[in-house]
Amino acid sequence: MNTNLYTYCLRLADNGLILSHRIAEYCSAGPQLEEDLAITNVGLDLLGQAESFLKYAAEIKGGGITEDDLAYKRKEKDFLCVHLTEIPNFDYAYIMARQFLMDAFNFYLYSKLVNSKDDIIAGISAKAIKEVTYHLSRSSDWIVRLGQGTQESHQRIQTAFDELWMFTDELFESDEIEKSLEKEGIGVDSSTLKKDWQMKINEVFSLAGINVPKIEKHSLQYGKFGLHTEYLGYLLAEMQHIPLLYPDAKW
Repeated sequence: MNTNLYTYCLRLADNGLILSHRIAEYCSAGPQLEEDLAITNVGLDLLGQAESFLKYAAEIKGGGITEDDLAYKRKEKDFLCVHLTEIPNFDYAYIMARQFLMDAFNFYLYSKLVNSKDDIIAGISAKAIKEVTYHLSRSSDWIVRLGQGTQESHQRIQTAFDELWMFTDELFESDEIEKSLEKEGIGVDSSTLKKDWQMKINEVFSLAGINVPKIEKHSLQYGKFGLHTEYLGYLLAEMQHIPLLYPDAKW
């Protein structure tokens, strides 16, 4: 088994899987019908990306493991999503701030992964880049609308970014797995994405009148390495409840 490739696919999958679950929690609670449908579709896109990467990871692992096994039967420490995806839906500002930060990261990530020498990763990414391009456009518009809206909307979105900013450092924390896969032309060293990501953040923040928070490492133990916030355990308890309760159920 190619352990590095397996781990890398899980990282890509888990970011989409956990963020899509957070979005699913907000389904039917959007501020307007059009937005409720739009954000739900974003969640479905992320779930589709996660399913594709989980399926590939299952093939790499072998032994009859399926994508459902990886989604519903792994323990918390075996998930490799970044902390930012785990943060609860405190209010709409947090949802959109979290989404924008992840959308910008995903856009630059998949822009590079479409050129992967791994045909499966390149194929998944070619579909994903079309989706995340829309995601980024949509969330960017919302950040500007909230930043330039009422005094309250401006204050709420600024507060959300101030609170979430400490989780962004993990996005660009690379390791030997990423560096090795980039040398092979398969993956992306996430640290190389930071410059473009920061430029997009600055561009949208400038239009929205939002101040860029200071970067402070909140932890040296990151979700992409299997160490999580207190929020993930509760999320998994809900997400995995039925499959674990009825492990032999067929849909």
